[in-house]
Order: sequence, then structure tokens, then C-alpha cells
Amino acid sequence: MDMGIKGRKAIVCASSKGLGKGCALALAGEGVELVISARGAEALEATAEEIRKETGAKVTAIACDVTTPEGRAKLLAACPEPDILVTNAGGPPPGDFRDWSLDDWNKALNDNMLTPIELIKATVDGMISRKFGRIVNITSASVKSPIPILGMSNGARAGLTGFVAGLSRQIVKHNVTINNLLPGPFETDRVRKTAESAAKQAGKSIDEVLDSRRQQNPAGRFGTIEEFGAACAYLCSGHVGFVTGQNLVMDGGAYNGTL
Repeated sequence: MDMGIKGRKAIVCASSKGLGKGCALALAGEGVELVISARGAEALEATAEEIRKETGAKVTAIACDVTTPEGRAKLLAACPEPDILVTNAGGPPPGDFRDWSLDDWNKALNDNMLTPIELIKATVDGMISRKFGRIVNITSASVKSPIPILGMSNGARAGLTGFVAGLSRQIVKHNVTINNLLPGPFETDRVRKTAESAAKQAGKSIDEVLDSRRQQNPAGRFGTIEEFGAACAYLCSGHVGFVTGQNLVMDGGAYNGTL
């Protein structure tokens, strides 16, 4: 299926590895010109070269912290008029809300709610004027089914979801859509990290905890970044002008809600 976005320009945040990398690879495979970002320059450039070799796409690697004004300015200077924006940032740590300070909460809100909003604010009017725009926010399945130990993530990402719900319906008439991808367990460093504390509490190895979680999922496994990237490419495609403000859960069927 031709996604109809060959020659478009995209910013993909936090894309040196994991879900962001999966999105970057899928978009590059559709002929999209990429600007990718991450804080670690070495890993980022290695990913950029991998994508170039695999897809032939033009890839610009910008080492920056997208959660800072300076990082966002650097990223937008490299691609001031993107047709596609994929927002992404590492989630806050797990824990008990009694242990979190106001600074902890402010960082979570900045990284996982305000940073995507700032990037949207910087790019959406240009998309409107060009009559094409696709914005995809990588959030979490916890927006639909909150995870107790991820309280800061639950709150910050739910805030972003609420904001997007309103804005997306104001701009869709201009062929600009905003949708959210809600990952459950994928084979990423993030999933392994969240398993560490559970492993310590249970007196088990991390691999034992991960294997148990795979077996508990209805799919009997974790998702792959390739699957995630394909879904992102579709939401960024020319075929979704009538799809906006939606939250696509990708969790192997773990979420058992009906809405």
C-alpha cells in the first residue's frame, strides 16, 4: 500500500532506538525525508546511517534534548516546515507518588505533555497553510488503563491526550490531523527498565519477569518496533485525513475495555 507521503519532510523525536527508531525506519521506507533526534550523538548517527543504508532516504541527525527550549530550537532549525511530526520522549520513572517531589512532577509534565505541545505549536500553523499535516504523539497504553507504579506518566500523558482531543477537531478541516499511538509492552529498553524493580521485589531475574509478562499478554509476546513503525506510517499517511483525535492502543490485546 502506497502511503502517499513520498517526498514529505518529517521530524521524529527520540528516534535513535526503540519505538522512535521504528517510526523513523517506517517513514523512511515510504520515501520521507527525515530529521531525527536524540540526546546521544553517537547512537543517533549510527541509527541515521542505518536508515540511509536500508532505505536510501535523506536523514539529518540532530543531537539535542528535545525537552528543552534550546533542543527544540535546534531541531526546528533543521526542519522548520515539517509535513509530519512524531513526538516522543522517555517516560518518568516508576514509583510511589508519596516519594515524588513537585520538581519530579514538573519534569514529567514538561517532558511528556508540554514538550509535545510546544512542538505542535511551532509547526501546526505551517501545516495548516500548506493544507497537509500529520502529527503523531507516542504516549502510552496507560492513558487507557493507568498503571499504578507509573503515576507521573499516567497524569502527564493523560494531560496531553486531553489537549490533543480539542485541538485535533479544530484543525482537521485543513487536512491536518493529530493522533496518538499508545504502546503497551514492546521489546525496548523502557520495558526492561520497568521490569528491574519488579524483579528485585520478587527476588527473580529480569529475564524471568519479562518472560512472565510475555506469557500474560494475550498475544503471548511483546510487540516489535517494526509493527509500531508501520502503524505510525499509516497515521502519517495521505489516507487518514478523516481520522483525527484518536488513541490507537497497541498492546497485544491487554487492554480489555470496550471504549
